[in-house]
Amino acid sequence: MESTVTASPDSVPETDVRDSSSLLEEEGEVAADYLEELLDIADLDGDIDIDVDHGRAAVEVVADDQSSLKHLVGKDGEVLDALQELTRLAVQTRTGERSRLMLDVAGYRAGRRVELTALANETIETVRSTGEKVALDPLNAFERKVVHDVVTAAGLTSESFGVDPNRYIEVGPASA
Repeated sequence: MESTVTASPDSVPETDVRDSSSLLEEEGEVAADYLEELLDIADLDGDIDIDVDHGRAAVEVVADDQSSLKHLVGKDGEVLDALQELTRLAVQTRTGERSRLMLDVAGYRAGRRVELTALANETIETVRSTGEKVALDPLNAFERKVVHDVVTAAGLTSESFGVDPNRYIEVGPASA
C-alpha cells in the first residue's frame, strides 16, 4: 500500500532549510569546541583552524611547537584516526547529522597526502610501463582515498580489496 505525506513549510526540519555550507560551518564549530575541551583536559597548547574543503568540514589542530601535538597523532596516525572518529561522533551528537569531517593534527595528514601522491604517481608509472596491475601495502581509509583520487585523475583504475586493517589497493591499466 502506498502512502503520501505532505508537509507544510512550517514542518520542514531546520536542517533541510539551511544550505550545506552553513551545516559544514556548524560541524567545524562543534568540532572545534570539542577539540578545545580535549586540549584543555590534556593540558596541550594548540589552535584550531576551521575550513570547508571538497564538501567536507576540515579542522586542523596546530601549535607553535608542532611536536607537542605528536601524542594526538600517534604511530602511523592511529591516534589521529581515533580522534577523528570521536570528533565526528561529538558532531553527530550535537547536530543529529552524520559527519564526514576531516581532522588533521600538526600537519600530519597534509604531509601524508604529499607522500601518498608521490607513491600513487610512482605506481601509475609502473602500471603504464608494464601494463600489469600493482598491489600496494595496506592503507587506512584516508590514505586509500588519496591514492584512488590520484589514480582516477591519471585515467587508470584502482580497486580496494580486503578488510581493515589489511585493506589495500590494486592499481591497474585504464579500462577499455
